Amino acid sequence: MTWEQVVSVAALLLAVVAVVVGLLVYKRLTAGPSRSPVLPPREVRDQGDRPPSGPAAIVVNPTKLAKPDALRDLLRELSAEAGLPEPLWLETTIADPGQGQARHALEAGASVVIAAGGDGTVRAVASTLAGTGRPMGLLPLGTGNLLARNLDLPMERGTRALLQTALTGTDHPIDLGWIRAERAEPDEPDEEHAFLVAGGVGFDAAMVAGADEQLKARMGWLAYFVAGVRHLHGRRLRLALQVDDQPPVQLKLRSLVFANCGRLPGGMVLLPDAEIDDGWLDVAALDARGGLLGWASLFGKVVMQGVGVRRDLPGQPGSIEFWRGRELTVHWDEPEPIQVDGDLIGRAVALQVRVEPGSLVVRTR
Repeated sequence: MTWEQVVSVAALLLAVVAVVVGLLVYKRLTAGPSRSPVLPPREVRDQGDRPPSGPAAIVVNPTKLAKPDALRDLLRELSAEAGLPEPLWLETTIADPGQGQARHALEAGASVVIAAGGDGTVRAVASTLAGTGRPMGLLPLGTGNLLARNLDLPMERGTRALLQTALTGTDHPIDLGWIRAERAEPDEPDEEHAFLVAGGVGFDAAMVAGADEQLKARMGWLAYFVAGVRHLHGRRLRLALQVDDQPPVQLKLRSLVFANCGRLPGGMVLLPDAEIDDGWLDVAALDARGGLLGWASLFGKVVMQGVGVRRDLPGQPGSIEFWRGRELTVHWDEPEPIQVDGDLIGRAVALQVRVEPGSLVVRTR
């Protein structure tokens, strides 16, 4: 890419971000009082053997903490105020990103298991708690914090408010997605990965793969947009998609995204019909043709969806096509990177994706 192309793309992205910010500010100013939480209180279908007065357990990614002692002291203070015993402090490791710690918390009789880290820590804890009826609390410490944003947790109010929600909030069952990737090499491990927000193949996975870790630490989720600049002129992907028992469809696109909920960082809404507790997977095929004009058209559609405007006129260079189902399979020819909830899980030539309705209980405000 020449320097002129880089400048043009950067200008386009800055313009899109400016439009997003302007629309979100306008929406906030005209929305009136704050809306109620995205998940209304509802009775949990199966509490299992949850001990209502057991200790809280926190599964912590220590690389995300600058002052672990301060967090430990605050959790003790809030647990005592809630009438709970001394909390359990469990740190993740490179070898175990959270599954083993969550199992230990269950065996110790924890009344709630708090995932404190990025989206990877949340996925690890969620995959262990699924089907147990034991609630998961969230202390988002990562770059995207996608689930916390879609649950409207009080992130703007800081750590104390988030921990109070995790300890004393409302229990609500949500769906959990599962993805099994067919590897290009037969000797590579074939395992199922949980996701709570979204996964995909194509431009979004390439963008995740290209995001610089130091830039993510400085800029947060905007680092993904910087990484995306390098892939705007990449090739389109040909694949076959089958949703439930429907006939397969052949697609040529930039990204295929399957989602449990639809909100992205920055307040943008990619899948406006996706709900986290409706028992469905929502699928979006995103395409852009004609270079920068196509990308501008596609970004414009995503931005307008965030303020409730959906228009898909024929012949436009940017397009979004939607499906909904409970299981889907995807096949393509060459190995491509796969992302789930903003984390790479390797390269694959096919995917099997399913939804497990209401299998995870989360604490919301």
